This record gives sequence, structure tokens and C-alpha cells, in this order.
Amino acid sequence: MNRLDELRQRHAAAEEGGGPERRERQHKDGKLSARERIELLLDENTFEELDKLVQHRCRDFGMDGQIIPGDGLVTGHGRINGRPAYVFAQDFTVFGGSLSETNARKICKVMDLALKVGAPIIGLNDSGGARIQEGVVSLGGYADIFLRNTLASGVVPQISAIMGPCAGGAVYSPAITDFTFMVADTSYMFVTGPDVIKTVTHEDVTKDELGGAMTHNSISGVGHFIAPDDSDCIRMIRELMSFLPQNNRDDAPRRATEDPIDRADPELDSIVPAESNQPYDMKDVIQRIVDDAWFFEVHEHFAKNIVVGFARLDGRPVGVVANQPAFLAGCLDINSSVKGARFVRFCDAFNIPIVTFEDVPGFLPGTEQEFGGIIRHGAKLLYAYAEATVPKITVITRKAYGGAYCVMGSKHLRTDVNLAWPTAEIAVMGAQGAVNIVYRRELMSGTPELRAQKITEFNERFASPFVAAEHGYIDDVIEPRETRTRLIRSLRMLETKVDTMPRKKHGNIPL
Repeated sequence: MNRLDELRQRHAAAEEGGGPERRERQHKDGKLSARERIELLLDENTFEELDKLVQHRCRDFGMDGQIIPGDGLVTGHGRINGRPAYVFAQDFTVFGGSLSETNARKICKVMDLALKVGAPIIGLNDSGGARIQEGVVSLGGYADIFLRNTLASGVVPQISAIMGPCAGGAVYSPAITDFTFMVADTSYMFVTGPDVIKTVTHEDVTKDELGGAMTHNSISGVGHFIAPDDSDCIRMIRELMSFLPQNNRDDAPRRATEDPIDRADPELDSIVPAESNQPYDMKDVIQRIVDDAWFFEVHEHFAKNIVVGFARLDGRPVGVVANQPAFLAGCLDINSSVKGARFVRFCDAFNIPIVTFEDVPGFLPGTEQEFGGIIRHGAKLLYAYAEATVPKITVITRKAYGGAYCVMGSKHLRTDVNLAWPTAEIAVMGAQGAVNIVYRRELMSGTPELRAQKITEFNERFASPFVAAEHGYIDDVIEPRETRTRLIRSLRMLETKVDTMPRKKHGNIPL
């Protein structure tokens, strides 16, 4: 056999992976192969593979004769929507996708290249964990990857897709990345598995209950997106990438839209109920304002009292943060504070303007919240808004009470444009509670009519958005139907905004 034939044979072996039988088993389990996933993720015929012929170096435990070129990991680069991206995909058909020393080096190489050229990194995870036969060498490989995840954080977007098992130390790489996708029924993440938990704590729990896609999307918040299958997961990744810049020096890609800049929606004028204790869906507000009614929600199933995600205004991507009155009255709690803070910090790192829709009656009361550290966690959201230097615009649709008013992108946190609807209520607390305190003596012997009168007086004297506007804390009180136009004009005005931070290594966010 000449060298050319040998080369072709090795390439064929790498593409074959664990062989047709194991690949068919993947398909029966509802999973695509590593190469099929990459083909769907990248634009057609753009994938350039790296380290295709790399082999493991383990010569112990009978692995001498089990050498497959590529060693169960596919790495390389291509294009997504015409823009460069770097990718690695674990091949579960080869040694269960376990991480070896050479696997780790391949991942590190592709991450180093992505950092050098300023392009996103996407990891498609499907692995049984560290390769036991290689011992500490495979563990060291994980640490090498974690370091690069940390160095790349805030420099290039990092996306993780969990498309099979991800356990033990392997979970910490996705945890450092910006967004984590999971696939229903076929993916799971946990540090310790059900068997260990049963031994140590005597709890009976299944893999899906412990670390399945919905568990992490709705309870732990580790997952940001859930997809029904591999194909839909990859489609969602491509959609997300359309909102993101290549790196922290670029602007996010703009998209042409036929949605008129001056489009007014009369329905917005009556979308907020007349009774301040009645709920409404803030997502309806967002969709009526943004381009083509398209809102790409992040963390949809976690901390539903706050809504975060991406949209476009005037074709330009923006990050949207909004209280959700339809859930817990839109109160801020521990989970919603952390969810909002993480999203604000991502947008700030990658030059994406932040648009906030505010309707918040305060922080959720209760011993569970106080004991859980709502002070510390609420401060994370405050810190994130104050630290952000990208264009920031806030629209108060209804309630903005107490400390929550300050936290949700108030003028005092360097927000550039603050607008309010006529339905806005900005005060230390709601009129009902305030009247009970301020006019307590008068109301003890008064009538219901007197109480109603005092509530009206309080709203006019203290809670009206015009009072905040008189102090300059609100730039304008606008008709709700005008919101889209005012937001786009403000974004155009802020397009060349430059803000600075005091010279320092980094701040000490209250983690």
C-alpha cells in the first residue's frame, strides 16, 4: 500500500467513526452522529476539518488495538449564515465520546484559533466523561478546556449544545459558556449520577429527573434552551447566532426589515389593565413593538417572572429584559435577579443594546427569599445594569416600586433614555400600602370614601410618572402606541455612544 492509499484509508476510518452499527444505534436513540450534526449546523460545503488523523496515546488496558483516527472527536471551522464559526463535536460511537488527552488538545487547538481570529465557538457535547484508561491526563485535559472557556468569556460567543450525556467534571465547560442548549429525552447533565446519590443521600431519582433537559431549563437554570430533537436544536443555534456579533469588537449583524419605523399599534394604548392588580402578558407588549413581531426568548422556562431574549429594532439586534406581570406579579426574586443579571452582562460584553420593559411591584417577600440571599442576588442585577456601557433604554409600562425601581435600568444607573407610559406608577410603594402608613390616624375613624380620596391624592402627588419627569428621572411620558418609534429613534441617537469605567482590573460583583 502506498502512502496515498494509506492516507485515504485513514480518512475513511475517521469518517466512519465507531462504524455503521453504532451509528445506527445512535439513530435508534433519536440522535444524529457527530458529523451529521456539524453538517446541519454549518452552511453547506463550508466545513474544514482539523486534526482528522489524530490518535490516542493510551497503550494500557487493552486499548492498543483500538485506535480510530480522530479519536472520537470532530473539530474544525466553517460558516453559519455566511460568517466564520469554530466547532467541535464529540462522537459517542467511539469510546462513548470519552475525553482523552488528544481529544482535549484538539478542543484547545480549535478554541485557541477561534480566539485568535475572533470567531464564535460551538461545542456539541455527547460524551460519557473522562476516559478512565488515561487517568489524570484526561482530567488535566478538562482543566485545559476550562481555562480557555474562561479566557474566551466576553471575547467571543461560546455556545454549548448538550446532545447526549454530560456528567462529572465535563459539565463545567458548558456552565462557563454563554448559552446552553439541551435536547428533550436524550440529553442530561449532572455532577454526580443517580447511583452515587442513592448511595450517599439515599434518594431515588432517575437520570432525567436529576439532570434532564426540562429539569435544567425550568428548575436549575443551567439550560437556556430546550429542543425536541437534534435537528431543531441545531436550527435554534443558527437562529441565535443571527443575533450575535463575531466577537467583542464587532457589532451584531443587522438585517433588512420591511416593518415601518413609525408603525404605531393602537392596541398598546389599552393593553395595560385599568386595575393595577390585574395581570397582562409582557410578551404581547414586546412582540407588538419589535421588528416583525419576532422575539427570540432565552431561559423561557426558568424564573418566568422576568423575560429575557433577543429581538430587532430597525433591523438591529437588541437584548430585551422585561418584568412579567403574568407570573408572580412580576416581582423580582433570587432566580429572576440572577437570570436578568447574566443576560445583561452578556449583552454588555458583546455590544448589544439593552431595552428594558418595567412593571415591577418590588422584590418577592418571604423568609425563603431572605434566607436564600435575595439581598446578594438582587444586587447582581443592580450591578449588571450599573456596569453596562452599551446603549440602555427603559420603558416603564406600569409599576416601578421601591428598590426594584432603582434596579430595573433606572436613570440613576446610567441608563441613557427612560420613558414611561401614562399608566406608570413610580413610588416607594403602592398607593394602598402607602396610604395605610401615611394617613393611618385619619383613616382609623374615616369612611371608605376618604380612603379612596387619599389613594387618588397619593397617586397624583407621588406615583404619577409626571412627578418623576419633573425631576428628570423620566425623559418623557409617551403614548404606548409611540413606543416602537421612540425606541428606534433613541437607538439611532445612541449608535455612537461611548461610556467609560474607572480604571481597574475588574469589579467584585456580589456572586
